[in-house]
Amino acid sequence: MIETPDLPLPGRGATAERLRRLAELGRADPVAARLGEGHADAVAIRAELGAEGDGGRWGVWAAVPRSIRAVRDGDGWRVNGERPWCSGAGWCTHALVTAEAEDGIRLFAVANEAPYAVPLDGTWPAVGMAASDSRTIRFTDAPARPVGGPGEYVNRPGFWHGGIGVAACWYGGALGIADALYAADKADPHTLAHLGAVDVALGAARAVLLEAAAVIDADPQAVQHRLALRVRATVEAAATEVIDRVGRALGAGPLCRDERHARRVADLTVYLRQSHAEADLEQLGGLVRNEKSPW
Repeated sequence: MIETPDLPLPGRGATAERLRRLAELGRADPVAARLGEGHADAVAIRAELGAEGDGGRWGVWAAVPRSIRAVRDGDGWRVNGERPWCSGAGWCTHALVTAEAEDGIRLFAVANEAPYAVPLDGTWPAVGMAASDSRTIRFTDAPARPVGGPGEYVNRPGFWHGGIGVAACWYGGALGIADALYAADKADPHTLAHLGAVDVALGAARAVLLEAAAVIDADPQAVQHRLALRVRATVEAAATEVIDRVGRALGAGPLCRDERHARRVADLTVYLRQSHAEADLEQLGGLVRNEKSPW
C-alpha cells in the first residue's frame, strides 16, 4: 500500500524540504510520487483555503472542470458527471474536485465511495503509469463540501506551488532513471560524455527547484505563475534528456532485462506529459514580454 506523505506545507519556511522529499518519492517510484504528491497537494490546498482537516487518502481531480456539475441541495451541494484522469481512483478515500456551479468553477471535497463515486472500468488502459489507476470516475448525486469560493482554487498562490511540487516528482523520477547510468560498469568516452550531460541536466533542474523554494518562502503570498512555468519547463527538459541519454549510453539492455528500470522509463514518460509542453511555453513567453527579465 502506498503511504500518504506528511510533508511541510509550502511557503512556511521548509519548501526546499518539501520538494526534496517529493523528489525522493519520485526517485523510488514515479507512481508513488504521483499519488503522494496529489495527497500532499490536497492537504496544502485545504490548509490554504481554510477547509476542515479530514483524514484518509486524498487526490486532487481537477482536470476538465466543466465535466462535473455542482448543484445546491438544501444547505449542501451535490455533484454529477464523469471526471477523467482521476489518479488513485481505487486508492483515494477522498478527493478535491472542480465543478461548474451556478456562480462559477468551484472546488469541492467529496468522499470516493459507491454509489456516489464509481471508477469506470476500461478507462485507463495505460502502460506507463498503469499502477496510478487514473480511471474516469462517475459522480452521481455525490454529497460535496465547498472548499473556498468560486475561482479560488486556481487564483490562490498555492496553485503554482503545487505545480512546482509536480516538477520535483519529475526530477526524482529522472534521478531514478539516471541511477542505472551511475551504476553501469562502463567508462568508454561515449558513456562518460552522456554521464556528464546527465549531470548538467540534473544540476540545472535541482538549481531551479531550490531557487523556487527560496522564492516561495520569501514571499508565500505572491502568485508565482512565471516561476512555476519556468521551473516545470526546465525540469521537463532535463528529465527528457536523462531518459534519452541513459538509453543511448546503455542501449536496449536495461529496457529489456531490468523490469524496474523499464517501468520507471515508461512511467516517467507518461508523467511528464502532465506538462502542457508548447502551450505552457507560449504562456511563459507572454509573461516574459510583459515583465522585466531576470538579471
